[in-house]
Amino acid sequence: MLIEPVELVGVAELGAVHFIAIGGAGMSPIAAMYAALGVPVSGSDQADSPTLAGLAALGIRTHVGHDATQLGDAATVVVSSAIRETNPELVEARRRGLRIWHRSTALAALMLGRTGVAVTGTHGKTTTSAMTAVLLTGAGADPGYVVGSALTATGRAWHLGGGAAFVVEADESDGSFRQYPAAIAVVTNVEADHLDNWGTPAAYAAGFVDFATAPGVVTVVISADDPGAVALTPAIRRAGKHVVTVGESAGADVRLSAIESTQGGSRAVLTADGDRGDLVLAVPGRYNLHNAAAAYAVGRALGLPGAALRAAASGFSGTSRRFEPVAEIAGVRIFDDYAHHPTEVAATLTAARGMVGGGRLVACFQPHLFTRTRDFAGEFGRALALADEIVVLGIYPAREDPLPGVTGRLVADAAQALATGPVHYVETLAGAAPALAAIVRPADLVVTLGAGDVTRVGPELAGLLESIA
Repeated sequence: MLIEPVELVGVAELGAVHFIAIGGAGMSPIAAMYAALGVPVSGSDQADSPTLAGLAALGIRTHVGHDATQLGDAATVVVSSAIRETNPELVEARRRGLRIWHRSTALAALMLGRTGVAVTGTHGKTTTSAMTAVLLTGAGADPGYVVGSALTATGRAWHLGGGAAFVVEADESDGSFRQYPAAIAVVTNVEADHLDNWGTPAAYAAGFVDFATAPGVVTVVISADDPGAVALTPAIRRAGKHVVTVGESAGADVRLSAIESTQGGSRAVLTADGDRGDLVLAVPGRYNLHNAAAAYAVGRALGLPGAALRAAASGFSGTSRRFEPVAEIAGVRIFDDYAHHPTEVAATLTAARGMVGGGRLVACFQPHLFTRTRDFAGEFGRALALADEIVVLGIYPAREDPLPGVTGRLVADAAQALATGPVHYVETLAGAAPALAAIVRPADLVVTLGAGDVTRVGPELAGLLESIA
């Protein structure tokens, strides 16, 4: 189901606000910002967590479990796309006739009165929005921001900021990216995904055009290299938007050249109007240089000096679950990554390959969603075949119910047909770390991949390796 835009109301006019599933990565930063602005905030989540404790420390009334009585005197209720209509708090909110907003609307309200920057794309939107926040901050702009994953340097995914700019990660999966009042729109790439909501690749692509040509958008930063983005650029130009292209193509407005890997990082020469110099990152991967170029283009659109933006890029140390180091035990390096689309898996493993050295690249992948697994099992197998040894887990369902015949084994079989090394299928998450512990050896680099709870596997593997070291 697609989320349609609604009319925005200023945060000060919302009354008390209750967030259902307040502990989620997409909800907790918004709730924290509302509380920081003096709004009475409450919220509930299905399980206790450090996030709930952190929100409570900000003065937010938090609850474990969902119950209609927990709405209290709320005038506005905020939900995410994952909340089912049967949730007792949502049922009660509808019965009372309260204002019910999707999380994107609650986030969009924070942008009112600011110069909005909305970053979207099938891949890379979390890193690009985080890089944009870091580059603007380093160049002295003090932006507000809400991104999908905590910055490694600060441990936070949000900042109110005192400057004019406000940066958000705009989720295209449910169409909610069309809600944001942005002056600058960023499109990192466009590749078919989330067809359970959009129906067809053409409809999905058209949603990006709607996003980029919204009435308030002045400047669109878009990839000059990605075929899906390039295909949409003429329609965006016809809508009268100022388009800034970024990438390695000869005609890119912000162009990358002389790309190379460094020890744990990457670098390129960046050339743009009136500026040319080194772009040096402390994170690996060609794709991260592209993300940084888009962030740079946003800064230039806001009038910031190119040299200051390039210098600030070196201060970006990553975000949670984006090729994040977990541990190094007994000569085995363990990383964790959020990659959950075939293109993302391939990009992450390609970057990891450049860091392996004399060992092997071991991938542990947990498919996310039954529909995505059904639609892209073959593509996942092709991407995973970039690793030397592969462990595939059962599907993390998230919001979906099972589909007949769709299991993680579809991905494992696809990988087995193409891989040069062993492929193992482990149905349960509990079996993942023991399976990895049995196959890894010194000098190996292990990457856990997926958008579900596979993030637990890395620390569990580290614990097992430490116990037998």
